[in-house]
Amino acid sequence: MDFKDRDPGVPGIQLSGNPGFNVPKKGSGQNVNAGTFPFSTDDIPDNVKDIGQSIFSGVSGAVGKFASAFRSQNLPGADGAGGGIEVEPAVFASTQVEEKDWRVSLSLPNNPLAFKMSPVMSPLQSTGNRMVFPYTPSIIIQHNANYNATAPVHSNYPFFAYQNSSVEAINITGQMYVQNSLEAQYWVACVHYLRSITKMDYGRFATGNPPPIVKLNGYGDYVFNNVPVVITTFSVDMPRDVDYIATNFATRSSAENIGWAPSESQINVVAQPIYSRDTTSKFNYRDFISGFNLGKGYL
Repeated sequence: MDFKDRDPGVPGIQLSGNPGFNVPKKGSGQNVNAGTFPFSTDDIPDNVKDIGQSIFSGVSGAVGKFASAFRSQNLPGADGAGGGIEVEPAVFASTQVEEKDWRVSLSLPNNPLAFKMSPVMSPLQSTGNRMVFPYTPSIIIQHNANYNATAPVHSNYPFFAYQNSSVEAINITGQMYVQNSLEAQYWVACVHYLRSITKMDYGRFATGNPPPIVKLNGYGDYVFNNVPVVITTFSVDMPRDVDYIATNFATRSSAENIGWAPSESQINVVAQPIYSRDTTSKFNYRDFISGFNLGKGYL
């Protein structure tokens, strides 16, 4: 191509020589007045043809209109016509979504009653008799389908026989922030709650029961819905480079007990889902798939 003959006073692109276009009307090349396209236009919509010709004629803004026409040629117009696409009204979630409490929580055990009568755990009553992670925690869930491998001799591929399925322990890690004495009370209550549910009923007047089963809830009806778990491990870090805030509880022994809670800490809880033989005997696989037994704690 040679642009040496371009006239700066004429808009558009001017070429001398033959750039390879077969233009039968006005000689070789594409001229601003040629009235032809350098390619076949049989399959292009009329409105796109007009805009395309306008590009070669140097019409301002035609490039944007050309691309827009290509993109919108099969879309419905302002009156809903064209393209065969039906316009559906937008549907928004119910206001009940905002009223749902989807925070991750662990319930207080029903037995023994001492959990609900404990002065140290009394702050947990303000959150529905449960320990609530006030900030969204990090949770790791693992499900296993276990198979036994049989590898016959002189074979490239082993055979797998299904053995069982299992739900592994759920690892929950959440941050706790304390800014006043009331939040410090809640932090102490959470730690004391976790210490209590990882111990058996042992000692004077004891029944010898193992650590209690509690219910894990979180993220609505489809994720953790009354999942029975036992807490196998928990840990709390108490950093040295944060402030500590004082708080106290009125107990039977003294009303002057003082404790300090870190203004920032991390609580890690390992919760193992656990099901009794009676519960597993009532499991219905089809109901589980359909979601009919949501709320019964199955994972």
